[in-house]
Amino acid sequence: MPSNRKLLRQNLRTQKRISARSLPLLIALFCMTLATPTFARDWRLARFDARMVVAQDGTTEVTERLDVVFEGVYHGIYRDIPIEYPGPHGSNYTLFLKVTAVTDGEGNRLKYESSTQNGSRHLKIYVPGAEDATRTVLISYSVRNAVRWFDDYDELYWNVTGNDWPVPIDEASATITFPANAAGSLRAQAFTGVYSSQERNANVQVRGNVVVLFSNNPLSMREGLTADVYIPKGILSQPSKLTQTIWFLRSNAIVLLPLWAFVVMFAFWWIKGRDPKPTISVAPMYEPPKGMTPAEVGALVDDAVHPRDITSTLVDLAVKGFIKIEETESKTLVFSHRDYTFHSLKPPGSWGSLQPHEKVMLNHMFAGGATEIRLSDLRNQFYVAIPTIKENILSELRSKGMYSVDPESAHAYVFAGVLFTAAPFILLQVLGTTSLFESLGLLIASAILSVIIIFLFARIMPAKSLDGVRIKTEILGFQEFVNRVDADRLKRMPPDTFEKFLPYAMALGIENRWAKAFQGITQNQPTWYVGPTPYAGFNPIFFAGSMHNMAMDAHQAFVAAPRASSSGSGWSSGGGFGGGGFSGGGFGGGGGGAF
Repeated sequence: MPSNRKLLRQNLRTQKRISARSLPLLIALFCMTLATPTFARDWRLARFDARMVVAQDGTTEVTERLDVVFEGVYHGIYRDIPIEYPGPHGSNYTLFLKVTAVTDGEGNRLKYESSTQNGSRHLKIYVPGAEDATRTVLISYSVRNAVRWFDDYDELYWNVTGNDWPVPIDEASATITFPANAAGSLRAQAFTGVYSSQERNANVQVRGNVVVLFSNNPLSMREGLTADVYIPKGILSQPSKLTQTIWFLRSNAIVLLPLWAFVVMFAFWWIKGRDPKPTISVAPMYEPPKGMTPAEVGALVDDAVHPRDITSTLVDLAVKGFIKIEETESKTLVFSHRDYTFHSLKPPGSWGSLQPHEKVMLNHMFAGGATEIRLSDLRNQFYVAIPTIKENILSELRSKGMYSVDPESAHAYVFAGVLFTAAPFILLQVLGTTSLFESLGLLIASAILSVIIIFLFARIMPAKSLDGVRIKTEILGFQEFVNRVDADRLKRMPPDTFEKFLPYAMALGIENRWAKAFQGITQNQPTWYVGPTPYAGFNPIFFAGSMHNMAMDAHQAFVAAPRASSSGSGWSSGGGFGGGGFSGGGFGGGGGGAF
């Protein structure tokens, strides 16, 4: 009994040693089993044959026969046919291709999906029984503009198979039939090999009006067969200029962007941006419209608040007696520096009669209860008030009923116009109907022209109300008065006419003409202005020049803003006939795959 137990233990130890030695082999066999696929798949094109019929007008009917050998389990094939090509002068040339049928070798229709991807017509074709078998797929399509038209000849330059097949093609051939009157006039050549190859390893035969070509040897992966047929003039009927123009526009839809921008913006302007017709005509007016400040007058004429509208407010406040302007001049060596001191003449409690934009100006000039401030001290400080002043001026015009579409609301219509202009082209790009980026030069030029059109319409988009049109007519009448005023009439006007209307003339940019009209007419110097040197006699032209200089200096000081620091935070810091072609050139081509 003990001997039997001893024998049993020895057998167990022997089995363990054998198992330990076999373990690495078993693991290796298991890994090889995982690494080896349970089934192998492969496929190739046993035959690619194209039958092409060229009509009198150049329309080409194409039927491709693909004999596909499947080894393993597949569901179908892909076929990609390029339709976007470079055109002349940086334009795009679109091949107008229409798929008419996809069938098997028995003529039964096959299910397929068609889309545009990366400038190609992409067909996903489902092939029943594509498992360890040879199946035939026939793809029929028409091409409207496959023929190229030149001055001396016409040409069909067609990539029969394409150079993008990832598998070999055992046999490649094509038969191209032209109208009967082409018999005896055609010349043809063929190219084989990878893209841009000039190999001629193909047989080409011209049989009357039929061109037959086939490759002499199987085509390797990424190799193709290309046909190039010379057609004398008069064989085919060249499309009219109108047809070619339509083709160009379809290929380069982006050139329609400026026209579409004009149509959209014109529609918005016609519906919302037109001013009503005035009930009165422009006639000389001897004073500006009542109840309107100089800034409002200037903004209403231009539908925008300009710097002169703001600086004219400064002079108008002085005319009204709220501030006094003192000009000072200091000299250092050969240089002189001009500055202005503004004195507040009325406390804030008496500002109630002023418009909001006038109050904002005074509040920012005499902040903290100050009674005087130098213009130089307003630099890098007053700029924060500019947006509020502009907004208040436009708000006052709205509250007075001057607009049906005010300048701020007009921005929304302009933005909507931009969206309506761009939306169709973006949609065409997303859907793959057209490719906007194939001709970058045309895209940039069309975009720039469209922006200009939109900008010009944006300037006239604000629409005045009937009251606004009437007031603008009165303003234009005041301008007419200034342009045509005579000395006799001015002499009969009140003594303070010059200084009273000077701010309005400044807002309209006609202060020099206003001053010249008073030349030779005795006027008292305004009490609200003190110059660096006393005048021997008041001169309206010199005075208007001083106000213009002050307005220029004030504008520079008002808009001056502190510059942000740039320092860091402190931490370390295509081919013609006669030998110029190549494999893959011309229209057609592409490739495909299996799935």
